[in-house]
Amino acid sequence: MTPAELSAELLARLTIVASRHQSLSGRDIRLPDSAADLALERPRNREHGDWASNVAMKLAKEFGVPPRELAAELVAELVRVPGIAGAEVAGPGFINIRLDAAAAAAIVETIVDTGSRFGYNDSLAGQGINLEFVSANPTGPLHIGHTRWAALGDSLARVLRAAGARVASEFYINDAGNQMDNFAASVYAALLGEPTPENGYPGSYISDLADRVRAAHPEILDLDRTDGLILAGETGYQLQLGEIRESLERFNVHFDVWFSERSLHTTDPATGQSAVDTAVERLRAQGHVFDEDGAVWVRTKEFGDDKNRVIRRANGVYTYFASDAAYYLDKGDRGFAHKIYLLGADHHGYVHRLKALAGAAGDDPSRDIEVLIGQLVSINGARLSKRAGNVIELNDLQAWLGTDALRYSLGRYPADSPLTLDPELLKKRTNDNPVFYVQYAHARTCSVSRNAAAAGIDRSAFEPELLDHESEMRLVGILAEFPRVVAQAAELREPHRVARYAEELAGFYHRWYDNCRVIPLGDDPVTDLHRTRLWLNEATGQVIRNSLELLGVSAPERM
Repeated sequence: MTPAELSAELLARLTIVASRHQSLSGRDIRLPDSAADLALERPRNREHGDWASNVAMKLAKEFGVPPRELAAELVAELVRVPGIAGAEVAGPGFINIRLDAAAAAAIVETIVDTGSRFGYNDSLAGQGINLEFVSANPTGPLHIGHTRWAALGDSLARVLRAAGARVASEFYINDAGNQMDNFAASVYAALLGEPTPENGYPGSYISDLADRVRAAHPEILDLDRTDGLILAGETGYQLQLGEIRESLERFNVHFDVWFSERSLHTTDPATGQSAVDTAVERLRAQGHVFDEDGAVWVRTKEFGDDKNRVIRRANGVYTYFASDAAYYLDKGDRGFAHKIYLLGADHHGYVHRLKALAGAAGDDPSRDIEVLIGQLVSINGARLSKRAGNVIELNDLQAWLGTDALRYSLGRYPADSPLTLDPELLKKRTNDNPVFYVQYAHARTCSVSRNAAAAGIDRSAFEPELLDHESEMRLVGILAEFPRVVAQAAELREPHRVARYAEELAGFYHRWYDNCRVIPLGDDPVTDLHRTRLWLNEATGQVIRNSLELLGVSAPERM
Protein backbone atom coordinates (compact mmCIF):
# COMPACT_ATOMS: atom_id res chain seq x y z
CA MET A 1 0.00 0.00 0.00
CA THR A 2 1.52 3.29 -1.13
CA PRO A 3 1.16 6.51 0.90
CA ALA A 4 -1.23 7.79 -1.78
CA GLU A 5 -3.38 4.66 -1.43
CA LEU A 6 -3.34 4.96 2.34
CA SER A 7 -4.38 8.62 2.11
CA ALA A 8 -7.24 7.58 -0.17
CA GLU A 9 -8.36 4.98 2.37
CA LEU A 10 -8.14 7.55 5.15
CA LEU A 11 -10.35 9.96 3.19
CA ALA A 12 -12.83 7.17 2.45
CA ARG A 13 -13.09 6.27 6.15
CA LEU A 14 -13.31 9.94 7.08
CA THR A 15 -16.22 10.26 4.67
CA ILE A 16 -18.01 7.35 6.38
CA VAL A 17 -17.56 8.92 9.82
CA ALA A 18 -18.67 12.33 8.50
CA SER A 19 -21.82 10.84 6.99
CA ARG A 20 -22.66 9.25 10.33
CA HIS A 21 -22.19 12.54 12.18
CA GLN A 22 -24.20 14.49 9.66
CA SER A 23 -27.16 12.12 9.92
CA LEU A 24 -27.12 12.34 13.72
CA SER A 25 -26.46 16.05 14.17
CA GLY A 26 -27.80 17.53 10.95
CA ARG A 27 -24.71 19.71 10.65
CA ASP A 28 -22.90 20.08 7.35
CA ILE A 29 -19.32 18.78 7.60
CA ARG A 30 -16.73 19.97 5.10
CA LEU A 31 -14.01 17.48 4.30
CA PRO A 32 -10.70 17.97 2.45
CA ASP A 33 -11.09 18.21 -1.31
CA SER A 34 -8.81 15.27 -2.06
CA ALA A 35 -6.70 12.58 -0.46
CA ALA A 36 -3.62 14.65 -1.30
CA ASP A 37 -4.75 17.15 1.34
CA LEU A 38 -4.42 14.50 4.07
CA ALA A 39 -0.78 14.64 5.04
CA LEU A 40 0.83 11.47 6.36
CA GLU A 41 4.06 11.52 8.31
CA ARG A 42 6.63 8.90 9.18
CA PRO A 43 6.82 8.56 13.00
CA ARG A 44 10.34 9.13 14.30
CA ASN A 45 9.96 6.13 16.56
CA ARG A 46 9.33 3.02 14.45
CA GLU A 47 7.43 1.46 17.37
CA HIS A 48 4.68 4.02 16.82
CA GLY A 49 3.83 2.52 13.45
CA ASP A 50 4.50 3.07 9.78
CA TRP A 51 2.50 6.26 9.29
CA ALA A 52 0.87 8.93 11.43
CA SER A 53 -1.92 11.40 10.73
CA ASN A 54 -3.15 14.49 12.58
CA VAL A 55 -6.40 14.67 10.60
CA ALA A 56 -8.54 14.16 13.71
CA MET A 57 -6.90 17.14 15.41
CA LYS A 58 -7.36 19.32 12.34
CA LEU A 59 -11.03 18.41 11.76
CA ALA A 60 -12.30 17.93 15.32
CA LYS A 61 -13.85 21.42 15.39
CA GLU A 62 -15.56 20.76 12.06
CA PHE A 63 -17.08 17.58 13.49
CA GLY A 64 -17.90 19.21 16.82
CA VAL A 65 -16.20 16.52 18.92
CA PRO A 66 -12.90 16.25 20.84
CA PRO A 67 -9.90 15.21 18.69
CA ARG A 68 -9.34 11.92 20.51
CA GLU A 69 -12.99 10.97 20.08
CA LEU A 70 -12.85 11.59 16.33
CA ALA A 71 -9.52 9.76 16.14
CA ALA A 72 -11.04 6.73 17.90
CA GLU A 73 -13.89 6.60 15.37
CA LEU A 74 -11.42 6.73 12.49
CA VAL A 75 -9.26 4.01 14.03
CA ALA A 76 -12.31 1.76 14.29
CA GLU A 77 -12.87 2.20 10.55
CA LEU A 78 -9.21 1.93 9.51
CA VAL A 79 -8.59 -1.43 11.16
CA ARG A 80 -11.18 -2.91 8.77
CA VAL A 81 -9.07 -1.97 5.74
CA PRO A 82 -7.16 -4.88 4.19
CA GLY A 83 -3.43 -4.30 4.53
CA ILE A 84 -3.70 -2.27 7.72
CA ALA A 85 -2.40 -4.41 10.56
CA GLY A 86 -3.35 -1.96 13.28
CA ALA A 87 -4.17 1.62 14.21
CA GLU A 88 -4.27 3.47 17.51
CA VAL A 89 -4.88 6.88 19.01
CA ALA A 90 -1.85 8.63 20.46
CA GLY A 91 -1.38 11.83 22.42
CA PRO A 92 -3.95 14.59 21.87
CA GLY A 93 -5.43 12.90 18.81
CA PHE A 94 -2.75 11.56 16.51
CA ILE A 95 -3.55 8.36 14.63
CA ASN A 96 -0.69 5.88 14.28
CA ILE A 97 -1.12 3.32 11.51
CA ARG A 98 0.76 0.08 11.06
CA LEU A 99 0.67 -1.80 7.75
CA ASP A 100 1.17 -5.52 7.45
CA ALA A 101 4.44 -6.53 5.81
CA ALA A 102 2.84 -7.55 2.51
CA ALA A 103 0.89 -4.32 2.12
CA ALA A 104 3.87 -2.15 3.04
CA ALA A 105 6.32 -3.95 0.77
CA ALA A 106 4.01 -3.99 -2.26
CA ILE A 107 5.54 -0.63 -3.15
CA VAL A 108 8.75 -2.46 -4.10
CA GLU A 109 7.09 -4.08 -7.10
CA THR A 110 5.56 -0.73 -8.08
CA ILE A 111 8.97 0.93 -8.03
CA VAL A 112 10.62 -1.71 -10.21
CA ASP A 113 7.75 -1.72 -12.68
CA THR A 114 7.57 2.08 -12.87
CA GLY A 115 11.33 2.47 -13.25
CA SER A 116 12.70 5.90 -14.04
CA ARG A 117 9.24 7.48 -13.68
CA PHE A 118 8.80 6.45 -10.07
CA GLY A 119 8.49 9.54 -7.91
CA TYR A 120 6.92 11.54 -10.70
CA ASN A 121 3.52 12.90 -9.72
CA ASP A 122 0.84 15.34 -10.86
CA SER A 123 0.87 17.69 -7.86
CA LEU A 124 1.66 20.65 -10.17
CA ALA A 125 -0.16 19.36 -13.24
CA GLY A 126 -1.60 22.11 -15.40
CA GLN A 127 0.84 24.76 -14.21
CA GLY A 128 2.96 26.58 -16.77
CA ILE A 129 6.13 27.89 -15.15
CA ASN A 130 8.86 30.04 -16.64
CA LEU A 131 12.05 29.54 -14.63
CA GLU A 132 14.81 32.06 -15.26
CA PHE A 133 18.26 31.54 -13.76
CA VAL A 134 21.96 32.31 -14.27
CA SER A 135 21.24 35.07 -16.88
CA ALA A 136 24.85 36.27 -16.88
CA ASN A 137 26.21 39.12 -18.95
CA PRO A 138 27.88 37.56 -22.02
CA THR A 139 30.99 39.61 -21.34
CA GLY A 140 33.10 36.97 -19.60
CA PRO A 141 33.23 33.42 -18.28
CA LEU A 142 30.73 32.06 -15.75
CA HIS A 143 31.95 32.36 -12.18
CA ILE A 144 31.29 30.65 -8.84
CA GLY A 145 28.07 32.61 -8.18
CA HIS A 146 26.63 31.54 -11.54
CA THR A 147 27.69 27.99 -10.70
CA ARG A 148 25.46 27.81 -7.65
CA TRP A 149 22.44 29.12 -9.54
CA ALA A 150 23.13 26.80 -12.45
CA ALA A 151 23.06 23.77 -10.14
CA LEU A 152 20.03 24.88 -8.15
CA GLY A 153 18.07 26.24 -11.09
CA ASP A 154 18.50 23.15 -13.21
CA SER A 155 17.62 20.85 -10.30
CA LEU A 156 14.54 22.94 -9.55
CA ALA A 157 13.46 22.69 -13.20
CA ARG A 158 13.82 18.91 -13.05
CA VAL A 159 11.85 18.68 -9.81
CA LEU A 160 9.06 20.92 -11.11
CA ARG A 161 8.74 18.77 -14.23
CA ALA A 162 8.68 15.63 -12.09
CA ALA A 163 5.72 17.15 -10.25
CA GLY A 164 3.83 17.57 -13.52
CA ALA A 165 4.45 21.25 -14.31
CA ARG A 166 5.18 22.51 -17.81
CA VAL A 167 8.50 24.28 -17.36
CA ALA A 168 10.62 26.47 -19.59
CA SER A 169 14.10 26.93 -18.18
CA GLU A 170 15.33 30.24 -19.50
CA PHE A 171 18.60 32.16 -19.75
CA TYR A 172 18.11 35.91 -20.17
CA ILE A 173 21.07 37.18 -22.16
CA ASN A 174 21.95 40.68 -20.95
CA ASP A 175 23.30 41.71 -24.34
CA ALA A 176 22.20 45.35 -24.42
CA GLY A 177 23.54 48.44 -22.72
CA ASN A 178 26.82 49.93 -21.60
CA GLN A 179 28.39 46.65 -20.51
CA MET A 180 28.24 45.36 -24.07
CA ASP A 181 29.79 48.59 -25.37
CA ASN A 182 32.61 48.24 -22.84
CA PHE A 183 33.06 44.59 -23.81
CA ALA A 184 33.32 45.46 -27.52
CA ALA A 185 35.84 48.20 -26.78
CA SER A 186 37.90 45.77 -24.69
CA VAL A 187 38.04 43.11 -27.40
CA TYR A 188 38.84 45.65 -30.12
CA ALA A 189 41.58 47.26 -28.03
CA ALA A 190 43.18 43.87 -27.42
CA LEU A 191 42.96 43.10 -31.13
CA LEU A 192 44.80 46.34 -31.92
CA GLY A 193 47.34 45.83 -29.12
CA GLU A 194 46.02 48.84 -27.21
CA PRO A 195 45.58 49.10 -23.40
CA THR A 196 42.29 48.04 -21.85
CA PRO A 197 39.97 51.07 -22.04
CA GLU A 198 38.48 52.73 -18.99
CA ASN A 199 35.62 50.60 -17.58
CA GLY A 200 36.81 47.79 -19.87
CA TYR A 201 37.18 44.11 -19.09
CA PRO A 202 40.59 42.79 -17.97
CA GLY A 203 41.86 39.22 -18.18
CA SER A 204 43.61 37.10 -20.71
CA TYR A 205 40.28 35.73 -21.95
CA ILE A 206 39.77 39.08 -23.72
CA SER A 207 43.07 38.60 -25.56
CA ASP A 208 42.02 35.04 -26.45
CA LEU A 209 38.73 36.36 -27.83
CA ALA A 210 40.58 39.00 -29.82
CA ASP A 211 42.79 36.33 -31.38
CA ARG A 212 39.72 34.28 -32.31
CA VAL A 213 37.99 37.35 -33.77
CA ARG A 214 41.07 38.06 -35.91
CA ALA A 215 41.18 34.44 -37.07
CA ALA A 216 37.50 34.52 -38.02
CA HIS A 217 37.69 37.95 -39.69
CA PRO A 218 41.24 38.72 -40.86
CA GLU A 219 39.82 41.70 -42.77
CA ILE A 220 38.93 43.45 -39.51
CA LEU A 221 42.27 45.26 -39.37
CA ASP A 222 41.48 46.92 -42.70
CA LEU A 223 38.15 48.33 -41.51
CA ASP A 224 37.72 51.83 -40.17
CA ARG A 225 37.52 52.09 -36.39
CA THR A 226 33.72 52.30 -36.21
CA ASP A 227 33.10 49.21 -38.36
CA GLY A 228 35.98 47.33 -36.73
CA LEU A 229 34.58 48.01 -33.26
CA ILE A 230 31.13 46.76 -34.28
CA LEU A 231 32.52 43.59 -35.85
CA ALA A 232 34.85 42.90 -32.90
CA GLY A 233 32.03 43.39 -30.41
CA GLU A 234 29.50 41.23 -32.22
CA THR A 235 31.93 38.41 -33.00
CA GLY A 236 33.40 38.47 -29.49
CA TYR A 237 29.88 38.39 -28.05
CA GLN A 238 28.90 35.33 -30.08
CA LEU A 239 32.15 33.54 -29.15
CA GLN A 240 31.76 34.31 -25.44
CA LEU A 241 28.11 33.29 -25.46
CA GLY A 242 29.13 30.03 -27.12
CA GLU A 243 31.62 29.42 -24.31
CA ILE A 244 28.92 30.03 -21.72
CA ARG A 245 26.62 27.54 -23.45
CA GLU A 246 29.38 24.92 -23.60
CA SER A 247 30.29 25.43 -19.94
CA LEU A 248 26.69 24.92 -18.86
CA GLU A 249 26.19 21.84 -21.03
CA ARG A 250 29.34 20.31 -19.52
CA PHE A 251 27.83 21.09 -16.14
CA ASN A 252 24.77 19.08 -17.16
CA VAL A 253 22.60 22.20 -17.36
CA HIS A 254 20.30 22.64 -20.34
CA PHE A 255 18.22 25.72 -21.13
CA ASP A 256 15.05 25.52 -23.20
CA VAL A 257 15.19 29.21 -24.11
CA TRP A 258 18.06 31.65 -24.63
CA PHE A 259 16.32 35.02 -24.63
CA SER A 260 18.20 38.05 -25.97
CA GLU A 261 17.58 41.39 -24.28
CA ARG A 262 18.41 43.06 -27.59
CA SER A 263 15.35 41.50 -29.17
CA LEU A 264 13.17 43.60 -26.86
CA HIS A 265 14.53 46.76 -28.44
CA THR A 266 14.32 45.60 -32.06
CA THR A 267 11.69 47.45 -34.07
CA ASP A 268 9.01 45.33 -35.70
CA PRO A 269 8.71 46.49 -39.35
CA ALA A 270 5.00 45.72 -39.34
CA THR A 271 4.17 47.96 -36.37
CA GLY A 272 7.14 50.30 -36.20
CA GLN A 273 7.41 49.52 -32.50
CA SER A 274 9.69 47.45 -30.31
CA ALA A 275 8.55 45.13 -27.53
CA VAL A 276 9.61 47.82 -25.06
CA ASP A 277 7.41 50.40 -26.83
CA THR A 278 4.48 48.00 -26.69
CA ALA A 279 5.13 47.21 -23.02
CA VAL A 280 4.74 50.87 -22.06
CA GLU A 281 1.44 51.06 -23.93
CA ARG A 282 0.16 47.87 -22.29
CA LEU A 283 1.04 49.09 -18.81
CA ARG A 284 -0.61 52.43 -19.59
CA ALA A 285 -3.75 50.55 -20.64
CA GLN A 286 -3.78 48.92 -17.21
CA GLY A 287 -3.98 52.40 -15.70
CA HIS A 288 -0.64 52.34 -13.94
CA VAL A 289 1.43 54.66 -16.17
CA PHE A 290 1.63 58.44 -15.83
CA ASP A 291 3.69 61.29 -17.32
CA GLU A 292 5.61 63.76 -15.19
CA ASP A 293 8.44 66.20 -15.93
CA GLY A 294 8.65 64.89 -19.47
CA ALA A 295 9.33 61.30 -18.29
CA VAL A 296 7.07 58.26 -18.29
CA TRP A 297 6.52 56.57 -14.92
CA VAL A 298 4.91 53.38 -13.59
CA ARG A 299 3.00 53.49 -10.30
CA THR A 300 4.89 50.56 -8.80
CA LYS A 301 4.56 52.06 -5.33
CA GLU A 302 0.92 50.97 -5.37
CA PHE A 303 2.15 47.36 -5.36
CA GLY A 304 4.72 47.53 -2.57
CA ASP A 305 7.75 49.06 -4.33
CA ASP A 306 9.63 51.70 -2.35
CA LYS A 307 9.06 54.28 -5.09
CA ASN A 308 7.47 54.74 -8.50
CA ARG A 309 9.76 53.78 -11.38
CA VAL A 310 10.76 55.73 -14.45
CA ILE A 311 10.29 53.57 -17.52
CA ARG A 312 11.32 56.23 -20.08
CA ARG A 313 13.44 59.24 -19.27
CA ALA A 314 12.66 62.76 -20.41
CA ASN A 315 15.28 62.42 -23.15
CA GLY A 316 13.32 59.52 -24.62
CA VAL A 317 15.78 56.83 -23.48
CA TYR A 318 14.26 53.75 -21.87
CA THR A 319 15.47 52.62 -18.46
CA TYR A 320 16.44 49.06 -17.61
CA PHE A 321 13.05 48.77 -15.93
CA ALA A 322 11.52 49.02 -19.41
CA SER A 323 13.37 45.88 -20.48
CA ASP A 324 12.18 44.14 -17.30
CA ALA A 325 8.60 45.08 -18.13
CA ALA A 326 8.77 43.97 -21.77
CA TYR A 327 10.43 40.69 -20.76
CA TYR A 328 7.85 39.98 -18.05
CA LEU A 329 4.98 40.58 -20.46
CA ASP A 330 6.64 38.41 -23.10
CA LYS A 331 6.74 35.49 -20.69
CA GLY A 332 3.02 35.77 -20.13
CA ASP A 333 2.41 36.04 -23.87
CA ARG A 334 4.20 32.72 -24.29
CA GLY A 335 1.67 31.03 -21.98
CA PHE A 336 3.50 31.09 -18.66
CA ALA A 337 1.13 32.33 -16.00
CA HIS A 338 3.74 31.75 -13.30
CA LYS A 339 7.25 33.19 -13.39
CA ILE A 340 10.13 32.28 -11.12
CA TYR A 341 13.27 34.45 -11.05
CA LEU A 342 16.44 33.13 -9.44
CA LEU A 343 18.64 36.11 -8.64
CA GLY A 344 22.00 36.60 -6.97
CA ALA A 345 22.71 37.84 -3.46
CA ASP A 346 23.20 41.43 -4.69
CA HIS A 347 19.71 41.62 -6.21
CA HIS A 348 17.53 42.04 -3.09
CA GLY A 349 16.32 45.37 -4.44
CA TYR A 350 14.73 43.61 -7.38
CA VAL A 351 12.24 41.62 -5.32
CA HIS A 352 9.71 44.43 -4.70
CA ARG A 353 10.44 45.93 -8.10
CA LEU A 354 9.56 42.75 -10.01
CA LYS A 355 6.51 42.01 -7.86
CA ALA A 356 5.30 45.56 -8.40
CA LEU A 357 5.81 45.08 -12.11
CA ALA A 358 3.61 41.99 -12.00
CA GLY A 359 0.88 44.00 -10.30
CA ALA A 360 1.16 46.81 -12.80
CA ALA A 361 0.80 44.26 -15.60
CA GLY A 362 -2.51 43.10 -14.13
CA ASP A 363 -1.20 39.94 -12.48
CA ASP A 364 -1.36 38.91 -8.85
CA PRO A 365 2.07 39.60 -7.29
CA SER A 366 1.41 37.10 -4.51
CA ARG A 367 0.57 34.30 -6.94
CA ASP A 368 2.05 34.85 -10.38
CA ILE A 369 5.68 35.69 -9.62
CA GLU A 370 8.35 34.39 -7.28
CA VAL A 371 11.77 35.94 -6.78
CA LEU A 372 14.29 33.67 -5.08
CA ILE A 373 17.51 35.22 -3.83
CA GLY A 374 20.58 33.01 -3.55
CA GLN A 375 23.32 33.61 -1.03
CA LEU A 376 27.04 33.66 -1.66
CA VAL A 377 29.10 30.51 -2.02
CA SER A 378 32.81 30.07 -1.48
CA ILE A 379 35.17 27.15 -1.78
CA ASN A 380 38.17 26.87 0.48
CA GLY A 381 41.40 27.11 -1.46
CA ALA A 382 39.79 28.04 -4.77
CA ARG A 383 42.02 30.28 -6.86
CA LEU A 384 41.05 33.16 -9.09
CA SER A 385 40.92 32.30 -12.77
CA LYS A 386 44.13 32.90 -14.68
CA ARG A 387 42.04 33.79 -17.73
CA ALA A 388 39.56 36.13 -16.09
CA GLY A 389 41.88 37.42 -13.41
CA ASN A 390 39.23 38.47 -10.87
CA VAL A 391 36.76 35.57 -10.59
CA ILE A 392 36.66 31.85 -9.83
CA GLU A 393 35.50 30.22 -13.06
CA LEU A 394 32.96 27.44 -13.43
CA ASN A 395 35.32 25.69 -15.86
CA ASP A 396 38.12 25.69 -13.29
CA LEU A 397 35.81 24.39 -10.55
CA GLN A 398 34.64 21.55 -12.77
CA ALA A 399 38.18 20.55 -13.65
CA TRP A 400 39.17 20.66 -9.99
CA LEU A 401 36.24 19.02 -8.21
CA GLY A 402 34.24 17.29 -10.95
CA THR A 403 30.70 17.94 -12.08
CA ASP A 404 29.04 15.41 -9.76
CA ALA A 405 30.69 16.60 -6.55
CA LEU A 406 30.08 20.24 -7.43
CA ARG A 407 26.46 19.84 -8.49
CA TYR A 408 25.52 17.60 -5.58
CA SER A 409 27.20 19.83 -3.00
CA LEU A 410 25.59 22.98 -4.34
CA GLY A 411 22.22 21.26 -4.62
CA ARG A 412 22.02 19.88 -1.07
CA TYR A 413 21.63 23.26 0.65
CA PRO A 414 18.77 25.79 0.56
CA ALA A 415 19.39 28.67 -1.82
CA ASP A 416 19.12 31.28 0.92
CA SER A 417 21.92 29.82 3.06
CA PRO A 418 25.50 31.12 2.71
CA LEU A 419 27.71 28.22 1.76
CA THR A 420 31.38 27.32 2.08
CA LEU A 421 32.48 24.03 0.52
CA ASP A 422 35.44 21.94 1.61
CA PRO A 423 37.24 20.67 -1.53
CA GLU A 424 39.28 18.12 0.43
CA LEU A 425 36.06 16.52 1.68
CA LEU A 426 34.50 16.53 -1.79
CA LYS A 427 37.48 14.64 -3.21
CA LYS A 428 37.42 11.94 -0.53
CA ARG A 429 36.17 8.48 -1.35
CA THR A 430 34.71 7.95 2.12
CA ASN A 431 31.28 8.05 3.73
CA ASP A 432 32.06 11.53 5.04
CA ASN A 433 31.63 12.79 1.49
CA PRO A 434 27.84 12.99 0.87
CA VAL A 435 27.98 12.54 -2.90
CA PHE A 436 30.30 9.54 -2.57
CA TYR A 437 28.05 8.07 0.12
CA VAL A 438 24.98 8.19 -2.13
CA GLN A 439 26.75 7.14 -5.32
CA TYR A 440 28.45 4.26 -3.52
CA ALA A 441 25.06 3.02 -2.31
CA HIS A 442 23.90 2.94 -5.92
CA ALA A 443 27.05 1.17 -7.07
CA ARG A 444 26.50 -1.36 -4.29
CA THR A 445 22.95 -2.12 -5.51
CA CYS A 446 24.44 -2.77 -8.97
CA SER A 447 27.11 -5.04 -7.50
CA VAL A 448 24.48 -7.03 -5.62
CA SER A 449 22.47 -7.40 -8.84
CA ARG A 450 25.51 -8.64 -10.76
CA ASN A 451 26.45 -11.12 -8.04
CA ALA A 452 22.87 -12.34 -7.78
CA ALA A 453 22.75 -13.00 -11.51
CA ALA A 454 26.02 -14.95 -11.26
CA ALA A 455 24.51 -17.01 -8.44
CA GLY A 456 21.39 -17.77 -10.49
CA ILE A 457 19.07 -15.56 -8.47
CA ASP A 458 16.40 -13.74 -10.45
CA ARG A 459 13.12 -11.91 -9.78
CA SER A 460 10.89 -14.83 -10.73
CA ALA A 461 9.15 -14.61 -7.36
CA PHE A 462 7.99 -11.69 -5.27
CA GLU A 463 6.54 -12.43 -1.83
CA PRO A 464 6.34 -9.08 -0.03
CA GLU A 465 5.21 -10.61 3.25
CA LEU A 466 8.68 -12.15 3.57
CA LEU A 467 10.28 -8.71 3.94
CA ASP A 468 9.69 -8.57 7.68
CA HIS A 469 13.17 -7.87 9.04
CA GLU A 470 13.37 -4.55 10.87
CA SER A 471 15.91 -3.15 8.41
CA GLU A 472 13.72 -4.23 5.48
CA MET A 473 10.63 -2.57 6.89
CA ARG A 474 12.54 0.66 7.42
CA LEU A 475 13.99 0.54 3.91
CA VAL A 476 10.58 -0.14 2.39
CA GLY A 477 9.12 2.75 4.37
CA ILE A 478 11.58 5.33 3.11
CA LEU A 479 11.27 4.09 -0.48
CA ALA A 480 7.55 4.75 -0.30
CA GLU A 481 8.19 8.36 0.70
CA PHE A 482 10.01 9.35 -2.49
CA PRO A 483 6.98 10.67 -4.44
CA ARG A 484 6.01 12.81 -1.46
CA VAL A 485 9.55 14.19 -1.18
CA VAL A 486 9.55 15.12 -4.87
CA ALA A 487 6.15 16.81 -4.57
CA GLN A 488 7.28 18.80 -1.51
CA ALA A 489 10.56 19.80 -3.17
CA ALA A 490 8.60 21.13 -6.13
CA GLU A 491 5.93 22.87 -4.10
CA LEU A 492 8.45 24.56 -1.78
CA ARG A 493 11.05 25.20 -4.54
CA GLU A 494 13.62 23.28 -2.48
CA PRO A 495 15.48 20.66 -4.53
CA HIS A 496 17.88 20.16 -1.63
CA ARG A 497 15.17 18.00 -0.05
CA VAL A 498 15.86 15.37 -2.72
CA ALA A 499 19.57 15.32 -1.85
CA ARG A 500 18.92 14.95 1.86
CA TYR A 501 16.41 12.19 1.14
CA ALA A 502 18.96 10.35 -1.02
CA GLU A 503 21.46 10.42 1.83
CA GLU A 504 18.90 9.04 4.26
CA LEU A 505 17.91 6.33 1.80
CA ALA A 506 21.56 5.38 1.30
CA GLY A 507 21.93 5.00 5.06
CA PHE A 508 18.92 2.68 5.31
CA TYR A 509 20.20 0.65 2.38
CA HIS A 510 23.69 0.19 3.84
CA ARG A 511 22.14 -1.02 7.11
CA TRP A 512 19.88 -3.43 5.24
CA TYR A 513 22.86 -4.71 3.26
CA ASP A 514 24.66 -5.47 6.53
CA ASN A 515 21.70 -7.44 7.92
CA CYS A 516 19.95 -9.19 5.03
CA ARG A 517 21.50 -11.36 2.35
CA VAL A 518 20.34 -11.54 -1.23
CA ILE A 519 22.77 -14.37 -1.94
CA PRO A 520 22.60 -17.38 0.44
CA LEU A 521 25.65 -18.45 2.39
CA GLY A 522 27.67 -21.43 1.19
CA ASP A 523 25.52 -24.25 -0.15
CA ASP A 524 22.27 -22.92 1.29
CA PRO A 525 19.48 -23.12 -1.29
CA VAL A 526 18.06 -20.09 -3.08
CA THR A 527 14.58 -19.36 -1.78
CA ASP A 528 11.79 -16.92 -2.57
CA LEU A 529 13.13 -14.76 0.26
CA HIS A 530 16.36 -14.22 -1.70
CA ARG A 531 14.42 -13.52 -4.89
CA THR A 532 12.16 -11.06 -3.08
CA ARG A 533 15.16 -9.33 -1.54
CA LEU A 534 16.57 -8.90 -5.01
CA TRP A 535 13.40 -6.96 -5.85
CA LEU A 536 14.05 -4.73 -2.86
CA ASN A 537 17.65 -4.22 -3.93
CA GLU A 538 16.56 -3.27 -7.47
CA ALA A 539 13.91 -0.90 -6.15
CA THR A 540 16.45 0.87 -3.97
CA GLY A 541 18.88 1.29 -6.85
CA GLN A 542 16.09 2.70 -8.99
CA VAL A 543 15.07 5.30 -6.43
CA ILE A 544 18.67 6.39 -5.84
CA ARG A 545 19.09 6.76 -9.62
CA ASN A 546 15.91 8.79 -9.85
CA SER A 547 17.04 11.02 -6.99
CA LEU A 548 20.43 11.69 -8.54
CA GLU A 549 18.83 12.35 -11.92
CA LEU A 550 16.73 15.11 -10.37
CA LEU A 551 19.95 16.66 -9.07
CA GLY A 552 21.77 16.34 -12.40
CA VAL A 553 24.26 13.89 -10.89
CA SER A 554 25.36 10.55 -12.38
CA ALA A 555 24.63 7.17 -10.79
CA PRO A 556 27.77 5.05 -11.39
CA GLU A 557 27.43 1.27 -11.47
CA ARG A 558 30.96 0.70 -10.23
CA MET A 559 33.15 2.70 -7.86
